[in-house]
Amino acid sequence: MTTTPARQRGRGHDPESVLHTAVAVFNERGYDGTSMEDLARALGMTKSAIYYHVPGKEQLLARALDRALDGLFSMVDDSMATSGPAIARLEWVVRRSVSILVERLPYVTLLLRVRGNSATEQHALERRRQFDRFVSGLVKEAAAEGHVRPDVDPALVTRLLFGAVNSITEWYQPSRGGSAEDLADAIVKIAFDGLRTR
Repeated sequence: MTTTPARQRGRGHDPESVLHTAVAVFNERGYDGTSMEDLARALGMTKSAIYYHVPGKEQLLARALDRALDGLFSMVDDSMATSGPAIARLEWVVRRSVSILVERLPYVTLLLRVRGNSATEQHALERRRQFDRFVSGLVKEAAAEGHVRPDVDPALVTRLLFGAVNSITEWYQPSRGGSAEDLADAIVKIAFDGLRTR
């Protein structure tokens, strides 16, 4: 009786390891520039073996983007984001966003590179816009409460704050030190000292 070689069955991989490797390849080559052959080569298995774990490349992308976005949306309903002064909630959201980015760095990096070229990417971008609207709402509340200067547009504040947070994906390397807490402290000091009313 002959058995299928382990390489062909995808032994040694589970859905999580397939996803992790796929995200690394997407980030290196770009999602559109990655073929199933590229993924098979990186995983050390045949293309048909990948289908044992996932229906296709688009589903890998969807799972990866959800991994990043689910982290962000996990804080929207948290009591730290829904009760108390808006300025304190906004600061907590920024700090927690940095932590999530560091925890899920490859997934957030991929999220920030999508351009809406497919239904999956468009859905992810819409979820990102929902999160941006949530943060803009916090900025508006903080301004109404007198804790944020009223002369800066809340949508612009959101873009600038998260532009700083998201830039971490371009240069941060965990192996070089610097914790998520250190990064969050620096962003909060730089941004919030300029945002707060005197």
